[in-house]
Amino acid sequence: MWNQRYSSESYAYGKRANDFLVSMIDRLPTGKILCLAEGEGRNAVWLAEQGNDVTAVDASVVGLQKANSLANARGVEITTVHADLADYDIGKQQWDAIISIFCHLPAGLRQDVHHRCIAGLRDDGMILLEAYTPSQLEYKTGGPPVAEMMMDADSLSSELDGLEFLHLRECVRDIHEGEFHNGTGAVVQLLAKR
Repeated sequence: MWNQRYSSESYAYGKRANDFLVSMIDRLPTGKILCLAEGEGRNAVWLAEQGNDVTAVDASVVGLQKANSLANARGVEITTVHADLADYDIGKQQWDAIISIFCHLPAGLRQDVHHRCIAGLRDDGMILLEAYTPSQLEYKTGGPPVAEMMMDADSLSSELDGLEFLHLRECVRDIHEGEFHNGTGAVVQLLAKR
């Protein structure tokens, strides 16, 4: 599915970084950053432009090729890793920040990935996340078609237990990120520190 979605010349979710990520950049540590389910690279490339050492992991070879093209066009370097998050080794205490923008996974896998993210953060490392909540099904402006793959503040509080929550809220906002995230959307936004 993702190789097909990314096969167009245009960028499915645009070339601009996610609004929430941009709004929080001053609170994020600079350093070694992992971007989960990064697709065509818009967030990873922007983070590299801010002086970070960025690794983008995604299950789509096509998306990662476009991520590298975008990085080359913008004069920065990113590391791309083709992997399924079910199998990807996030490692232990090696990331200054982990970025999860609209990374919607089946609930069991998501919980596992979030636990691995906690272990993967360095001391004072942060996770930044934005995802659709189940209320998004009313808007139909992006995201998965089933509530089970969406997130809310309560589920994230549980799955990321042990972190210090610096920002955690559900809201409705206008999202204009390419063709597939376009219009009013119901999201949960999180910034948490180890």
